[in-house]
Amino acid sequence: MATAVTTKQSSVVSIDSIKRKPIVPVNRAPSLGVQLGTAGLAACIADMFTFPLDTTKVRLQIQGEGGSGTIQSGGVLRTLSNIARYEGFAALYSGIVPGLQRQMAFSAIRIGAYESVREKYREMTGAQGGLQMLAVRIGAGITTGTLAILAAQPTDVVKVRMQASGRNKQYKGVVDAYMSIARQEGFKSGLYRGTMPNIARNCIINVGETVVYDAVKDHLITNNILKDGIQCHLASAVIAGITATCVASPVDVVKTRYMNSPQGVYRGAAHCAITTARREGMMAFYKGFNASCVRLVSWNIALWLSYEQLKLAVRQYQAS
Repeated sequence: MATAVTTKQSSVVSIDSIKRKPIVPVNRAPSLGVQLGTAGLAACIADMFTFPLDTTKVRLQIQGEGGSGTIQSGGVLRTLSNIARYEGFAALYSGIVPGLQRQMAFSAIRIGAYESVREKYREMTGAQGGLQMLAVRIGAGITTGTLAILAAQPTDVVKVRMQASGRNKQYKGVVDAYMSIARQEGFKSGLYRGTMPNIARNCIINVGETVVYDAVKDHLITNNILKDGIQCHLASAVIAGITATCVASPVDVVKTRYMNSPQGVYRGAAHCAITTARREGMMAFYKGFNASCVRLVSWNIALWLSYEQLKLAVRQYQAS
């Protein structure tokens, strides 16, 4: 009898001890703040690696308007090497400070908030898969892309101006650029110039990058084509980068030209597009396409690999 009691007590103690062990929610999603921070950091890492290509793209896109863009020609590599040779290597990173500021505001929102907005829209619509889920993803991409531009537009204007100025040294530095544009052109027509085409461009890019990456990654994993790892992330990033370049290049050219133009040259983004088409033909909307493609594919690879590894590190930290 005593043995039975002892056995019962032992089993009770054993069960209680199991119940008292902490259960760690390994798959718990990080907080929104952590998601925004990791997305912004990953985008900054990507920008540091690919910024010279972005500067090259801007110079190619403003060719035909005059200014610094007219002295470089012959494609991506020649333009990049000419900038480095005639203006110095630092010119390739002109505008990097507002560029990083832009990523911490822009990419943090459009990428970091994407999953939260997507899940909210999924709950609201009851979407399970197929076209319904695709519509939810596109809606989330447009929402976060728009919010991101409203927050980061001034940094984008300053970045483009500093990249395009080249040897002109139009601004003494980042702070001077912000103050000069605001003082000479105003807040709305200066720092927020080109907001609508920029919203259009970045909603398209966000769908092409974030939504395509999300959908391709989900397809590869769900259909057991690739496991959720670096190979899957790399393949998804390449497809996202190519897609974003193809769909966004015309809007990107108009945005760059409109932001870089002196006040009064264009009445608006539509006038800029019409003038460009009339003077230079439709192919002008694909100026800098190779630079954009190389840059966006490289940027997406650096971004998504960094972002996925940062998310993994956060999950492992939460599980420890």
